[in-house]
Amino acid sequence: MARQAYFAISGIGLLAIVIAAFFWPYALWFLVLLVPYIAVGIYDLFISGRNVLRNYPVIGHIRYGLEFISPEIRQYFIETNQSGRPYNREERHLVEKRAQNMPGYQPFGTQYDINDIGYNSANHSLSPKTVSEQDSRVTVGGSECSKPYNASRLNISAMSFGALSPNAVHALNAGAKIGNFAHNTGEGGLSPYHLAGGGDIIWQIGTGYFGCRTKDGNFDPEQFREKANLDVVKMIEIKLSQGAKPSHGGVLPAAKVDEEIARIRGVEPHKDVISPPAHTAFSTPEGLLHFVVQLRELCGGKPVGFKLCVGKHSEFMGICKAMVKTGITPDFITVDGAEGGTGAAPVEFSDRLGMTINEALVFVQNCLVGTGLRDKMKIIASGKVISGFDMVEKVALGADMCNAARTMLFAIGCIQAVRCNTNTCPSGVATQDPKRWRAVDIDLRKVNVANYHNRTVESFLDIVGAMGFSDPDELTPGDVYRRVANELNKPYDQIYDYLEPSHLIKGGEIHPDYRKDWDKARAEAF
Repeated sequence: MARQAYFAISGIGLLAIVIAAFFWPYALWFLVLLVPYIAVGIYDLFISGRNVLRNYPVIGHIRYGLEFISPEIRQYFIETNQSGRPYNREERHLVEKRAQNMPGYQPFGTQYDINDIGYNSANHSLSPKTVSEQDSRVTVGGSECSKPYNASRLNISAMSFGALSPNAVHALNAGAKIGNFAHNTGEGGLSPYHLAGGGDIIWQIGTGYFGCRTKDGNFDPEQFREKANLDVVKMIEIKLSQGAKPSHGGVLPAAKVDEEIARIRGVEPHKDVISPPAHTAFSTPEGLLHFVVQLRELCGGKPVGFKLCVGKHSEFMGICKAMVKTGITPDFITVDGAEGGTGAAPVEFSDRLGMTINEALVFVQNCLVGTGLRDKMKIIASGKVISGFDMVEKVALGADMCNAARTMLFAIGCIQAVRCNTNTCPSGVATQDPKRWRAVDIDLRKVNVANYHNRTVESFLDIVGAMGFSDPDELTPGDVYRRVANELNKPYDQIYDYLEPSHLIKGGEIHPDYRKDWDKARAEAF
């Protein structure tokens, strides 16, 4: 019917205009409307690759127009305060309030269904404590580290220049300076915008070795030495894998790779930049640890660690075996969760691969305790940290500190438009289009970043005190609860088993959940 209607309207309209023109010459102006209508219809019928348009010429475009704006319709009119993904409206508003230095009070009571399975909570104490502000910081650096770093419990997680705009990176770093916390560069290299605000830097070295790579893409020690010894660089992080795209290299679409980004990364401009899925500087757990030693020497004794999303259990256990065998330990391990964010990743990698952050924290904690290594390094939790309670939860499960990425972007104006890979970010945060990124007001947003950080850490310390502890390090898995089936709340130490110190290496029967993977693990190969 639509095809016939198109031909009828075209034919009758054209005939009517021609006839009317004999009596009223201005009738020819209606061709301005009719000719495009006919042209679009011809394209739809004979050229378009869309089935709907071939059957419904012209009018079928309404369907695609509505589909184009459907994300905005859902976000603005259909989502409830708790139903949005990956961050719901309540979470986004909390970040926005704290970024504006507002306390984030809530009237009338919680809007969450606290009986839902998966709901997390903690028990308060009738003897609350005051937690010292000094406990909002942690010293990172083991016995082999000559320049330890006194880090905040909350820092900016890895986000590269290229994925983010110049103003976005500058605002984040300047906010880190104001709030006295650290800013992770992401794997895209140490750009001028990471240095512009004077904030502390965690330089991440990914598989592409951007900023310290040879022409053929391998690691360049001298380039690394030059930049890693800058005073503002406080820690070095080797990226093994990322929660949103584990075992897949970073992706920067060609549309974002301008001359400046190409120069900073050491790549060709206007071409997709896809990092290799694995490092070339090492290929085994032992090789990773020797690379840690090499970087620590090159950077003058600053803390060096690695980041990973936990996948095959035996592979992380292989790293632990290599630590035991060689006596080499990193200064920190960043554990990324499968729910972590990214600027661009294959859908299946984001949706189906990797271990969630809470499960991964428990596993990493158990492996390090079970090998007698836990006290030699810090654990950083990186995966959807939003609030003070999220920090409490992660620390209780084994982390010493937390990293946040997307929530920091909300603080500088991100609206979760989910266009990070298109170069058309409407808020100017994730784009290289100067007409768009100029919207990020650095002077305003750097204060917002610092405010969000300070308010969230303040909330974290308040909750720790309300639970009856005077130090966050007193938190244990038994202090955080998850709603399970049958109307029960269970503490995490009843949901997961926790290993005794040196359980994996002292001989005797190994816990059945760990035995098979421990037997498979090898220090000599992943």
